[in-house]
Amino acid sequence: MANTLKKQVIDKFKTHEGDTGSPEVQVALLTQRIGNVAGHLKSHSHDNHSRRGLLSMINKRRRLLHYLTRKAPERYKDIIDKLGLPK
Repeated sequence: MANTLKKQVIDKFKTHEGDTGSPEVQVALLTQRIGNVAGHLKSHSHDNHSRRGLLSMINKRRRLLHYLTRKAPERYKDIIDKLGLPK
């Protein structure tokens, strides 16, 4: 992921100044990476190493979203709406 693209995602989803590790930022960055790897797998369908990495990223995002549903449901709804994720 390009460094400037990563900074743009962080700036869009940060909850306070200097925020790089909140669940919202982590979910947004993982969603960006998931999209990149999914695009890669469309043209390289036999790349099983990347497929395994994609599944681990999806599972990590799922765990972070589950954490948000338990701790802060309103933040969960906001991030789902901003990213356009189902649920």
